[in-house]
Parts: sequence; C-alpha cells; structure tokens
Amino acid sequence: MNKAILFNFDVDKANKKIRVERSFNAPIDLVWAAWTEADILDQWWAPKPYRVETKSMDFREGGRWHYAMVSPENEKHWCTFDYETIQPEKQYAGTDAFCDENGVLNTSFPRTHWTNNFNAQQDDSTVVTCELQFKALEDLETLVKMGFKEGFTMGLQNLDQYISAQFYLRKQKKPDNRTRVCSYVNFPGTTEEAFNFYKSVFRTEFVNGIQRFGEVAGQEGASETLKKMVLHVELPLVGGHILMGTDAPKEMGFTLTQGNNMHISVEPSTRDEATRLFNELSEGGNVTMPLQDMFFGAYYGSFTDKFGINWMINHQNI
Repeated sequence: MNKAILFNFDVDKANKKIRVERSFNAPIDLVWAAWTEADILDQWWAPKPYRVETKSMDFREGGRWHYAMVSPENEKHWCTFDYETIQPEKQYAGTDAFCDENGVLNTSFPRTHWTNNFNAQQDDSTVVTCELQFKALEDLETLVKMGFKEGFTMGLQNLDQYISAQFYLRKQKKPDNRTRVCSYVNFPGTTEEAFNFYKSVFRTEFVNGIQRFGEVAGQEGASETLKKMVLHVELPLVGGHILMGTDAPKEMGFTLTQGNNMHISVEPSTRDEATRLFNELSEGGNVTMPLQDMFFGAYYGSFTDKFGINWMINHQNI
C-alpha cells in the first residue's frame, strides 16, 4: 500500500508568511535532485497546461535560475530565483521574482523569499517544507489572489508523477554491476507495439514484463493515455544483447525526434572504466549530459560522438 501524501498549506498573515509542508514517496536524494536540476524542474514546476523553459541555471550560493512559464499559446512569463544559501540534501534558500527575458526584475510584482527544507523519513520518503516570507502583507495577498495555492498544488502533483516513476525504475535496475551493453530506444507512445513486433521476430520474452506509468505511485491524476504508456521494458535479442525501451510522452516534458531516439547504452563494472569510456568516446563529439552521479542511483552521462552515434554510459551505484 502506498503511503498517504502529507500536504499542509498555511497562510500566516500576522507574520506575512506562507508555509507549505509536502511529502513525497521517494528518497531524499531523488527529491533533492528534482528541486535543484533544471531539466527536472522543467518537467513539473509549472501547473498544466503551462510548462517551464529554463534559459539558464547556476545552482550555487550566489547563482541564479532564470526560466519562463510558457502558456499553451507560447506566451512566456519570465522569472528568476536567486540562490543565497545551499546545504546539499538539507536546505536551500533564496528569492524569486518576475523579470524579463534578460533577467531584469519587474518591480511591479512582489518578490518572495523561499526557505526549502528537506527531511528524510525512516520509510524512505521525504518531507519538504517551504516557508515563503513577504516584506508586506499586500505582497502575500497579491500572490494568493494570483492563484499560487492552486498552481503550486498542481506542480507538486506533476512532481509526484515524475519521482514515483523514477523511483520505480531505480528499484527495478539490475542487481549487480556486471558489464553489459544494451540498446536503448524511445518512442512517442508506440513502444509496446514496437516491442511486441521485436518479440515475435527474435522469439524471446520480456524481462520482468512491461512496466507502465500507471503502475507506479503518484500517477492517479495522470491521463488514461499516459497511464497505459510503457515506462520500461527489456527484451533479450541474440548473444545476450538487451534491447530496452520507454515511451517519451510530451505531457511529461519529452521532445522526441527521429534520430535522437536510440542510444547504445554501455554499463561498465567500475566508475573508473565509466569515466575512461565517456572521455575517450565523447572526444570531438557533443556531450548532452556530463558524466555525474544521478538521482536514479547511477553514475551516468550521454553524448553524441564525432561520427553522429548516440551513447549512454551508465554505471550503477550499487
């Protein structure tokens, strides 16, 4: 049984504060990454049907996140978040504001000081507490009238869908660090059809069946179409080679074009070997994700080599 979601939203007018307390059914490292990495924030921070588009992010004390809330009509509302203090996987604080495309602040709208605290729970869940401090009561009331509670609630629900899917994948990963090479493919909703075709040709069976978005916690508010999409599937081909796949739905922030939907995934047995392969194979190419420790429990990076081939280097931190 999935743990019930904790959600408290309190407005303290006497002290010009809003306090939001929210739990997530995932470990703190995954939740922290979801709040502090631009590519993940882009997938959940905005209430639907809006989306977030990051222009730049420098997550450090004194750094800034510059992003736009983009409407379905592609109208952009620009914002900044200036980071003041950061304690990894514990807390970060800073001030957000409306601005223009160049980051120049719009002083006609209130600025808000955020302090976000992250607390790991014994059951592998995480509680995030956000304290929003305002200089004037009128600023607080303006934000409330703009629909902050409703919009932020929708964004947190987006985050539930994202982190629950990633935590599910983490728990499904291979149980050891044996070296292997796989091919990883993405489809815009046709993964099951494609893999059933490959299954019939190679006459093999799926490893652990097909995992769907709707099978993991946090997807209750998702569309029926999304729930039926493939989250992860593995199919042995020949000679021990594994073909992996997932759907890449637009409603979760993915942009899929023919040519970027297939990677050779190499899983070295050590971090040192992962680093060597990444550095040597990517030389002269285009790095799309620097090699680094990721929220899903892997030392991971991706790139297109100088011959136009897409690669993933993925060492599991077991």
